[in-house]
Amino acid sequence: MSASRGTHRSDSATERLSGWIQPVVSEAGYDLEELVVTPAGRRSVVRVVVDRDAGVTLDGIAEVSRAVSEVLDSNDDGMGRTPYVLEVSSPGVDRPLTEPRHWRRNTGRMVQVAAGPAGSTEQLTGRITGVDDAGVTLAVEAKGKPGAKKRAPQPRLVPWAELGAGRVQVEFARSEAADDHHDDGDLLEGTDDDFDDDTPQDDAAELDGLDEPADDRGEK
Repeated sequence: MSASRGTHRSDSATERLSGWIQPVVSEAGYDLEELVVTPAGRRSVVRVVVDRDAGVTLDGIAEVSRAVSEVLDSNDDGMGRTPYVLEVSSPGVDRPLTEPRHWRRNTGRMVQVAAGPAGSTEQLTGRITGVDDAGVTLAVEAKGKPGAKKRAPQPRLVPWAELGAGRVQVEFARSEAADDHHDDGDLLEGTDDDFDDDTPQDDAAELDGLDEPADDRGEK
């Protein structure tokens, strides 16, 4: 799970939420890729990013949203109340590829990555053709002189130890089917009450104790 970015709630609050949310996300068959708690005026936005090998659908996001909302409600007694909005989404194509599972889930995509031993890295652009314990295999286009006949891409295995964070390259000519796994990140936004009738809305819900340490809970 990546760290939160930008202005966000205290690490202790985020860690406490992660301790509640991580198990239910895993039980639903997903990986918790990111948890960000961001102040937004008088309320907070709790953003949960999930992923899995089989891809993420809107129905799957709704399922995770209900489960996360329920666990937040169940941990709400005896804590100070802060309005919040829950957002659950899949990763977008701009998410860096930093874990083996990220590379595996993007097999077939064109990526750009700094690769090579420390001190002598080079920028590679190639299509992911294989991911295993040894590293990532990329089909890299051979460099040639301007105007020369274009040569077929050559496979190159990059060991994990020599692989930097990859970036997926958007290919507008590729078919829609090739981009079904992750488009720009499916998003479902709502609150604990929104998922009872499957009509998500952007209303404020109540999340208790976001700003308070676990052992310092003020009275309502």
